[in-house]
Amino acid sequence: MATAAVQAPDPSTHVDVLIVGAGISGIGSAYHLQQQCPGKSYAILEMKDTFGGTWETHKYPGVRSDSDLYTFGYRFKPWVGAPIASAEEILKYMGEVIEENGIGQHIHYGHRITGCNWSSKDNLWTVQAVRKADGAAVTFTANFLWMCQGYYDHETPYIPDWAGMDRYKGLFIHAQKWDPSIDYTGKRVLVIGSGATAATVIPAFAEKAAHVTMLQRSPTYFFCSENKNELADRLREVGVEEEIIHHVVRKQIMYDQDQMTKRCIEEPDAVFEDLKELVRAFSGKPDFEFEPHFTPRYRPWQQRLAFCPNGDIFQAAAQGKLTVYTDTIDTFTEKGVRTASGDEIEADIIVACTGFRLSVMGDIPFSVDGTPVDWSKTVNYRGMMFTGVPNLVWVMGYFRASWTLRVDMLGDFVCNLLNHMDAKGVSRVDVALRDEDQGMELLPWIESDNFNPGYLVRGLDKMPRRGDKPEWRHNQDYWAEKDEIPKTDLEGSEFVYDGVRAGSKAKEPVAA
Repeated sequence: MATAAVQAPDPSTHVDVLIVGAGISGIGSAYHLQQQCPGKSYAILEMKDTFGGTWETHKYPGVRSDSDLYTFGYRFKPWVGAPIASAEEILKYMGEVIEENGIGQHIHYGHRITGCNWSSKDNLWTVQAVRKADGAAVTFTANFLWMCQGYYDHETPYIPDWAGMDRYKGLFIHAQKWDPSIDYTGKRVLVIGSGATAATVIPAFAEKAAHVTMLQRSPTYFFCSENKNELADRLREVGVEEEIIHHVVRKQIMYDQDQMTKRCIEEPDAVFEDLKELVRAFSGKPDFEFEPHFTPRYRPWQQRLAFCPNGDIFQAAAQGKLTVYTDTIDTFTEKGVRTASGDEIEADIIVACTGFRLSVMGDIPFSVDGTPVDWSKTVNYRGMMFTGVPNLVWVMGYFRASWTLRVDMLGDFVCNLLNHMDAKGVSRVDVALRDEDQGMELLPWIESDNFNPGYLVRGLDKMPRRGDKPEWRHNQDYWAEKDEIPKTDLEGSEFVYDGVRAGSKAKEPVAA
């Protein structure tokens, strides 16, 4: 098991590839770089004192994955536990990847990046950072930046500006800032929110709290299932190797998820009826009431479908341990909150599960040749590269499928791109709109009727723009991208190498 105790030695000032972030994206990307570009030097800069990213940030009761680990785990390392795993189990898995592949020596913990600056004269990124241990300013240079820092602020969660918060005399805390030393035994706990985090903490609170109340603006869809995979268990029973099990089960889960996604679009009402049947079965209440607290106002998968192992949140409701209010907050009071409908909810502890604050590129200041980068003025190429910003790829995963599926996919893409550049003898790659893209309407990063969680909608104006063609959008469709991205023509005219558009014979000015 890898730990953060071993700090990588002081780096040389230059690496071929600089990876930002030692979470699930950064560690997976480092593995692919080592395997597919073994001659490339690299370093990983991590703000925290250890690896793990999301799984290190969140410490609230019951913290677990809401994706199955057969697809959330890396394709190259079999997952052998229950499909839904605790943060502790995920960190152990990541630690094994680091140790088994010698990645730890490349990680520089406790480094907060303060600026990334590209020089076209030198074809070089200069990255400024502050080392937490001694406050020293540190400079790295790199030919290529691989941004794996995620999409939200790990230090400042999103908390609405509710009236009267200063009047509340109990403990108020956002789930993202939860301190494991907090004792909620015998306490009245109010959870504000209804998404995956709320679905995780409520069953955990219900085990020891006097009572749990959930206050939600609108309901969420939940998919209830046993925390096991029958296919994996059967294959193990007959002695199939774990590598084969991992591959086969991943394929089966991804097929099933594809079918479910299509059904959510084509027959959402029928899907909801199926979800209801699962709730009734796992809650033990054939007459479980869905109105008004468990009937969402949007179609399934327009926001994330929260996985509910063994229907635990519904079991808590059926057993009388959970009370649900669907309303908005009028004001906080000394003892709790008053809803817009006038209901008084008293609580000893209030836990906000109100989501993230979107962070584009880690909120790091970027510049290209001295000009600050405004990401909202760039156009995204397949959700990973951006017009006007050379030698950079951002790993933005999936919301409807496991994030890590895109980590593996983009690992292949980046390594193919780096090897292609070496074969061409070039130092710089940009993406630029093609002749056929001129005049293309530029739209928000994602369609609101495609995927519209609050954290994304709140920060959409900060995100890069999309076009109306497949190359210029992040479509959130793994099942399409798994075929499209591996077939990317790196000599397509959207790629510009050392100032020369691919396919052209002479240097030409290229507009972003």
